[in-house]
Amino acid sequence: MIPVLAIDGPSGSGKGAVGAAVAHRLGWHYLDSGAVYRALGLAALWAGVACDDGRALTDLAQGLELRFVPGSGDEPAVFVNDRECTTLLRGPEAAAAASQVAVIGSVRTALLARQQAARRPPGLVADGRDMGSHVFPDAFLKIFLTASAEVRAQRRYDQLKAKGFSVTLPKLIGEIRERDERDINRPVAPLKPARDAVVLDSSDLGLNDVIDRVVAMVEGRLGS
Repeated sequence: MIPVLAIDGPSGSGKGAVGAAVAHRLGWHYLDSGAVYRALGLAALWAGVACDDGRALTDLAQGLELRFVPGSGDEPAVFVNDRECTTLLRGPEAAAAASQVAVIGSVRTALLARQQAARRPPGLVADGRDMGSHVFPDAFLKIFLTASAEVRAQRRYDQLKAKGFSVTLPKLIGEIRERDERDINRPVAPLKPARDAVVLDSSDLGLNDVIDRVVAMVEGRLGS
């Protein structure tokens, strides 16, 4: 079996930065499952499809073309349906659309095989909201990374400002709490720790501290 490390958690918990860094240290592949849903959200906005139109969104999901092309910076260039959208994909509009389309069961089913196909030797680090509970239930290590809403909003604020987006901290706190509520209470694959997940609160931890802890857990499980 190809080993999978599943890192789940709410928006702004740092799972993306941690997942990418851990994958780099281990020399494994990396899956940012949130990017898949943000890509679909953008595709829906471009096509004028409402984010609660399950049938139309499922059709879009089945035909979604998503490419990650290595670039000159830290992040790869992202193309959705042959349209370059690297910056847009990380913006608040894409995040809001992703949260809405992700509650639709038929959409999640349509995107499931795409996510599971990322499992390739020598291993995979997958981050999202249901990686350990639904997409990779046999992951050898499941981590639920969390932090307070205020800390997560501050992190998101810093990221968006650095990318040139106009945002306010109070609005981000409200949006994060609203998204938490939606993700926790959605009927399909709700946001919650898997029964065998290790819960790690990063509110008072630096990024490198979290990365070191996760790598240590991986090595402990694999006997490295």
